Amino acid sequence: MEFSPKILALICTYCTYTAADMAGSARMQYPANVRIVKYLCTGRIDILHIMKGFEAGADGIMVSGCEAGSCHFLEGNLRARERVEYAQHLLEECGLGAERLVMYEVAASDAPKWVIAVKEMTERVKALGPNPLNSGWVPEVVVPKELELAVQR
Repeated sequence: MEFSPKILALICTYCTYTAADMAGSARMQYPANVRIVKYLCTGRIDILHIMKGFEAGADGIMVSGCEAGSCHFLEGNLRARERVEYAQHLLEECGLGAERLVMYEVAASDAPKWVIAVKEMTERVKALGPNPLNSGWVPEVVVPKELELAVQR
C-alpha cells in the first residue's frame, strides 16, 4: 500500500483560505490529504502549534499566508516566517528534519498557486516518509556531563 502523508496546513483567512476555497469552487484537482486549520492571520501561529502538530501525527506541515507586503495585519506573515524558520531549526535539532515544515505565500486570487503548493508539499513528504514519531521513535537525548553532575548533587 502506498504511503499517503498526513499534511497539516496552517493558513490565513484572508489570502490562502480564499485561494483554497476558490480552488475547490473551480474544481481544481489536488491531493485530498491536506487538513486545513484556519487562522485569522499566520502571525498568530505559535511554534508550539507547529510542534504539537507533529506530535499529533502530521507527516508534514505547511504554513501559508499572504504574500510579503500584503498582509492584512501589516507584518503577520513576516512574524510567521521567522517562527517557521525557528521551528525548522528545532525540527532539525530533534531529528525530525526541517524539510517537513515549509512556508508558502499565496495571494487570495491565486488558486493555481495553492494547488501547486499542496502538490509540492505532498511529493516532498512522500519522499521523506512517515513521521518517525508515529512509530514510537524517541529522539536520542545527549545530556552534557555538567548538567548530569549538577542534577546529582
